[in-house]
Amino acid sequence: MSIEAELKARVGDPQTVRAGLASRADVTQAVYHDTYYDRAGDGFMSGGRELRLRTIETQDSVRHLLTFKAPAVDEASGSKPEFETEVADPEAVAAILEGLGYRPALTFSKRCENFEFEHDGHPMLATLVTVPEIEGTFLEVETVVEQEDGLSAALDAVRGVLHELGINDDDLTTELYTDAVKRSRGA
Repeated sequence: MSIEAELKARVGDPQTVRAGLASRADVTQAVYHDTYYDRAGDGFMSGGRELRLRTIETQDSVRHLLTFKAPAVDEASGSKPEFETEVADPEAVAAILEGLGYRPALTFSKRCENFEFEHDGHPMLATLVTVPEIEGTFLEVETVVEQEDGLSAALDAVRGVLHELGINDDDLTTELYTDAVKRSRGA
């Protein structure tokens, strides 16, 4: 089981953070188009689970991913077990999900600047994120661990990256983009 060890923060000075990340790695610009699926009446999403079909567009490629996230194993960070696979035919996957009783619950896009590097022996993905419906810029820093007993050390490494970029613990947030987008749309 893979666990996404991730922390997310609101960024007050995106230019400084961007420069700090650019000193570590080249940037890949991407637009993520996400559709989250839910089942009516059974509390699937409200139970902390996520089922998402994502299209990632970069200058060089278009990829599709199906992701399932189980409820958080660490409430302070919101880190969740994650299962993800690349999808060749997103329309077929959408039809399969709907045939199984899932319905699109929320669709939105986000603009991402991705930076991949290593820190304290962990491969890191740092992403500056803007979502049109949400005010501000966010920074997500994540790595993946295979066992829950490695989560604490991985989160310490993630926190180290954030601190080096001038992000402190007061800037951290566990609010989900899905919740913020729903609130902005009045849903």
